Formats: sequence, C-alpha cells, structure tokens
Amino acid sequence: MADENERWIEFPCLEVTQPIGTFYSGVLKSRDVVRLAYSDVRRMESERREVETYLGIERPLNAKRVAEIKEYVKTMDASFPSSIILAVESPHTRYDPQGGTFSLLDRNDIARVLDGQHRIAGLEDYDGDAFDLLVTIFVDMDIENQAMLFATINLEQTKVSKSLAYDLYDYAKARSPQKTAHNIVRLLDTEEGSPFAGKIKILGIAGDPGETLSQAVFIDALLPLMSKNPMKDKDQLKRGRRVDRATALEEDQESLIFRNMFLDEKDALIARVLWNYFAAVQNKWGSYWREVKKGHVLNRTTGFRGLMLFLPHAYLHVGEPGDAPSPEKFSTIFEPVTLRGEEITPANFPPGSSGQTGLRDVLLSQTGLRRSEG
Repeated sequence: MADENERWIEFPCLEVTQPIGTFYSGVLKSRDVVRLAYSDVRRMESERREVETYLGIERPLNAKRVAEIKEYVKTMDASFPSSIILAVESPHTRYDPQGGTFSLLDRNDIARVLDGQHRIAGLEDYDGDAFDLLVTIFVDMDIENQAMLFATINLEQTKVSKSLAYDLYDYAKARSPQKTAHNIVRLLDTEEGSPFAGKIKILGIAGDPGETLSQAVFIDALLPLMSKNPMKDKDQLKRGRRVDRATALEEDQESLIFRNMFLDEKDALIARVLWNYFAAVQNKWGSYWREVKKGHVLNRTTGFRGLMLFLPHAYLHVGEPGDAPSPEKFSTIFEPVTLRGEEITPANFPPGSSGQTGLRDVLLSQTGLRRSEG
C-alpha cells in the first residue's frame, strides 16, 4: 500500500522514444530538482558514484565551477536552456499518458544525475525569481546505459573555446568589462605599429606561427585590472545600476589600475597604456618579444602574464591613475633590469602560475620596486 504521508511532484511532460529507449521530458522548478537530487550531488563531493565506478573514472564536483554558477544564476541573463538529465527507479515514478503528466516521489534521494550536477549545486541556495529547469528523466535505466550516456555527454562533448566565447562579446550591446577587454584586444592586434600586431590568435585557433598569444589569455590577464567580479559588473551595468569605483586604498590602486578608466568609458586610454607599456617591453628585449624563438617564452603565455602582473607596479611608479605614461617613461623602469631575453625560458620560468609570478618577482627585484627576499 502507498504511504499516505508520501508527497509527489506532478508536472506536464512528453514521452519520448529513441533508440536508447523511452524517456520523459518536462519542466520542474529548480528548488524541486535540487531537493530530488540532493543526496546524489552531495555524494559527488566525497565519493565515487556507481556510474563513475563502472567507467573507472573520478569526476567530483568542481568547487570553483559551482561558485561561478552561484554567481551566474543571480544575473538577469541567467539561462540553462539544455536539459538536466536524471535517472530514477520506477517505484518512485507515476506517468499518466492521458493527462500528459509525470510524478516523482518528493524525496531527496530518488534521482541520480547523469548531466547537470554543477548546475544543480549552483542553484542549491538560489532565492531569486522563478527558475524553471528542463529535465529529462530515464526510468529503470541499467548501469551500462547510464555509463554510456554519461560518457557521451560528459567525456566526448566538444567545448566552446574560451577565445570564441570572448569573441561573442563583439555582439553585446550593453557595456561590460568583457566587451571592453575584447575591443581592446582587437584594436591592439590589428592596429599598425602596435606591439601586439599579428601576435594574437583571436579565436584561439592555430594559424600564423607569429600568433603567440590567444585572445582568452590576454583577456583573462586584463580583466582583473578592471574588475574584481566581471560577471557581477556586467549584470549591474545591464540593469542600469551603479557599480563601485576603485578607491584610493592601496589594495585597489595595485589591483584595479584600469577600473575607473573603464567606468568613465575611457577604453582607448586603457589601450594606450597597454600599447606604451609593451612598446617599452619590445624596446627592452627586442627580437625576444617581436619574434618566435624556440624555447623562449617572453611573448608567450608565461612571459605575457608575468609582464601583466608586473604592470600595476610599473604603472603606479611612473604615473597616476588615469595617466597614460609614454613608452619612454615605461622604458626607464626596465633600464636596471639585467634579465636577458635568452634567459626567459621554461627552465627558468616554468609553465603555469609559478613561472608567471616568478618573472614578476624578478622584475620587481631588479627594478627596485620591491626588495628581493632573503
């Protein structure tokens, strides 16, 4: 007999038949999906679930991605148009073909997540306006088919390149840190005489060997100098709300040198600062910046990001916020630097954050902007 205390969630749905079998597609409120899949999502934090065990893989929740989604769902553009895919057992389901409705037992341990675990976790504390989710539900799906579907969705899908995602900001109407950064990169890549002319892979696709930097690498390094939270700024500006300016506090000055220029819509001034700074870099290291040299990384991701980490210190040494110091002024910063182009190699500055911060620290030490430790 059915438990009289059991609660069920009923919703309209479509019955769908494909080669894999029959499944059900409908719309559920996000809070209901979070509740139904709660136990399965929590398991991902500490243990390998049955489907991962079957495949022999580790696929835990990515805490950083969940945090990003928690911020994203608060924005006015938030949308998850693709379906959350769940697997449930028949005792926990009811289907009414005449009424076109599907019901799920309202309990926090009945659904296993085949796709959408990060979206569900990101919506866990959501308390905004209505947020419906498309759901696809498989009933009594055996572990082999679960694993096959899981692998197809999660392991074989083609991801959109980050550079392409940034490129789409070209079509955005509202002002945002991302759109400004995109426009600046385009300008520096195409303008004659720019130290970046022909150096940037705008869509992150291999092309001219001289293109040593991807658009995504450039924008990822530029955004923190304009905003601590670009997604939030984008959303606030689109809503027509005020966003905070950088203050005179030392922390803001060092990390947000382009913040107020961006808010004052002085994008060309930001571009000019970058142009002049890297013109000084080019003047200092010559062909090691201009040309592709095997085994040397000054004009690749490691060198570029290290130089961008050094930029706030150099900028505030030769100018004030809102200035555009000349290439000659920036060049005075590099005069005492003894680091040679041929020394900027992966052996001395390995790929990743250690090599990038390592280059910044050498420049800080040799310019006297910060004393070396030890």
